[in-house]
Amino acid sequence: MASLFSLSFLLIFSLYISFASATIPHLDDLLENGDFEEGPRPSDLNKTVIVGKYSLPEWEISGIVEWVSGGPQPGGFYFPIPRGAHAVRLGNEASVSQHVHVKPNTIYSLTFGATRTCAQDEVLKVSAGGMSSDLPIQTLYSADGGDTYAWAFESTSDFIEIIFHNPGIQEDPTCGPLIDHVAIKEMPMATYTKGNLVKNGGFEVGPHVFKNFSTGVLVLPLKQDKYSPIPGWMVQFMKPAKYIDSKHFLVPSGNAAVELIGGRETGIAQIVRTVPKQFYNLTFTIGDANNDCHGSMTVQAFAGKASTEVSFVSQGKGWFKTAILEFQADKTRTTIAFYNPFYHTKIYDFGHMCGPVIDDVSLVHVRK
Repeated sequence: MASLFSLSFLLIFSLYISFASATIPHLDDLLENGDFEEGPRPSDLNKTVIVGKYSLPEWEISGIVEWVSGGPQPGGFYFPIPRGAHAVRLGNEASVSQHVHVKPNTIYSLTFGATRTCAQDEVLKVSAGGMSSDLPIQTLYSADGGDTYAWAFESTSDFIEIIFHNPGIQEDPTCGPLIDHVAIKEMPMATYTKGNLVKNGGFEVGPHVFKNFSTGVLVLPLKQDKYSPIPGWMVQFMKPAKYIDSKHFLVPSGNAAVELIGGRETGIAQIVRTVPKQFYNLTFTIGDANNDCHGSMTVQAFAGKASTEVSFVSQGKGWFKTAILEFQADKTRTTIAFYNPFYHTKIYDFGHMCGPVIDDVSLVHVRK
């Protein structure tokens, strides 16, 4: 009787969990008021400073949080808000947060616009699902301030809190990061395509990309993001790689590719299954994204101990070529990786970092 009761309980509990998961939609959109265009009531504003913990619709605030408009500001500042009219600025130790219904034990990726406004050493702390990471935002990768970041996490329950926090303290208490547009996307598992031993080799699965404006999405290195927003791939070294889409850039094929923008401080890699002493062909496409990124470019490709360098001269007008690295595996796991040893900027905008594009990565077994 006790066993029957236990079995019935487990069945009901399993059905409940399945029903609860089924009612949570597949997320791939802005958070509620994620563009911050719905602002506080005039009575809840002291100039630009928000007064009241719950005065910013759909968000909870702590500390000095400003609801600001884009463009020139008093004191000679300029706030770049390329996707809309408004954003929030986090002052000393300030934060904004929102609770979101998600599926438990699922990988999600946040996409958000962030840029510093005052100090060179500004840091933005992002937290969700019990995980957190400090994002150094000293480097501006886009001269127009349109930097967009992706950060992934694993949910631990069906209701999580997403927090953006400024841990810094500046002489001016209002100084801090500018947050503009926040989206969330449920990330599927990385899968293989037929005949390719590389997962997500065309980079078709990646973070949410804003539709109305994009300078690409900065994907953080592994030490700052345990779960990559590009399933199957990990970003290595110190600087982010850029996830680009076909609506705003020229990509070799499909809907997306990766641009190596951080010079020798950026690389992407994946660990693949191989058979020792067997031969393989690693095929990949390199080029430029038709974004005025110019100069002599080189991509270094590695497969275990084997490597090759592929160079080309970019005019920044959109050009690609395919390269092949043949190698013999010596382990059951082989790391394939791509690096850009040089730094590049746009032709007429030396403040906008760019680099060669990688796409269509394929690994096939060669019979000999």
